Amino acid sequence: MQYKRIVEGRFISRPNRFVAIVSLDGEDVAVHVKNTGRCKELLTDGAVVYLEDSMNDQRKLRYSLVAVRKGDILVNIDSQAPNAVAKEWLVGGKACLDGLSGLDVVKAEQTFGKSRFDFYIKDKEGREGYLEVKGVTLESNGVVAFPDAPTERGVKHINELIEAKRQGYYAGILFVVQMDGVSLFTPNDITHKAFGDALRRANAEGVEIVVKTCKVAPDSLEISKDLPVNLSFYN
Repeated sequence: MQYKRIVEGRFISRPNRFVAIVSLDGEDVAVHVKNTGRCKELLTDGAVVYLEDSMNDQRKLRYSLVAVRKGDILVNIDSQAPNAVAKEWLVGGKACLDGLSGLDVVKAEQTFGKSRFDFYIKDKEGREGYLEVKGVTLESNGVVAFPDAPTERGVKHINELIEAKRQGYYAGILFVVQMDGVSLFTPNDITHKAFGDALRRANAEGVEIVVKTCKVAPDSLEISKDLPVNLSFYN
């Protein structure tokens, strides 16, 4: 995915989860944060950030914060980006999912049971399935983890994926790691062990766990390569 107009600034503070104060060309500017997660290890005093300029002075907040530098790593923190790049990956013919032979149908926001999954997919042989997408921005010493805050909704989604698998559908969860230069993915049992337990249960039931890093630039994001997974690193 590509952003249209990107400018660089320096992070100052975050008054609430929707707004940050950024130094831009020597002026303190309030900007929209496109991620309601904590991001405390990323949005630190003086961090280099990248803003998308809407060029619309009528908007309450003209700029949106989409990426931040953490040492040598550039991290995209746009919470809408994982689904966008996942769709590009799925419809672009690059996705290789367990047991599926080329995707013929990709539909966003489809309901199964009591959950709305990010994608309904159908391959050229008529096999149907559901794929849930999670963006990953939490990193420590090369290890990335999800979630960065407790997510009962995430546990619910995993349980519904298990049920879909039992009913004969393809079921998968795609973790889009919004950075590169990392070495391992793990569920964050320290923050929410119930999510890690659910993910391990899903793996045992045959739900496919796919983890992909991304090529990140200030103005773009693209799914790149597989990342090794350890489901019990923090357990």
